[in-house]
Amino acid sequence: MVGIVGDDESTGPEAALDQAEDVGVQGLGAVEREQVDGVGERGAGGACAILFRLQSDEWRQTSESWRDILEDAGKPPLERLRVLVHTFIRSECEEAGIRTALNDAAPLYRDAPEARERRASARRTVQAFMQEVLPGAPKRTRALAADLITTTMSAVGKQFSATARTAAEVNAYAAAMADMFCAYLRALERSGL
Repeated sequence: MVGIVGDDESTGPEAALDQAEDVGVQGLGAVEREQVDGVGERGAGGACAILFRLQSDEWRQTSESWRDILEDAGKPPLERLRVLVHTFIRSECEEAGIRTALNDAAPLYRDAPEARERRASARRTVQAFMQEVLPGAPKRTRALAADLITTTMSAVGKQFSATARTAAEVNAYAAAMADMFCAYLRALERSGL
């Protein structure tokens, strides 16, 4: 299986951290294991700090991944989009449990400067990609396409990853979604909108 979503019904930062540990947080970045073990001693503040660090690391990695994929001039644009969709859906499934845990603490950091910068960075990357894919399209058409694709990927990825999936299911779903996005962009290009 690619990912397993925890079914812990408790809430709050401590429960979120417990859930994150239960699903096997693979990469805590600079957070040391003893910091994780000592959270109970430091209380909710320590749990929130660790969860925020995990989320910040995830934002950074996601932004870098999107930029690296979409700016890879060695591949045609629609191939890059396919790679992005596959990478994103696979990542959503692999990280479903930790995302659920982090979402419990989301009100604590969703509007943090790091979150705003991550969103702005991703928006710039996708806008530049749309300029490359649809150079003749009006700016509003490119903005709509960028919003439609990113919103759909995010919402569908979250929904799809809520259930444990096999690698074959993930690949088939990502391929179908990539086909849909590529067909949409080709249609926009042909129509000259």
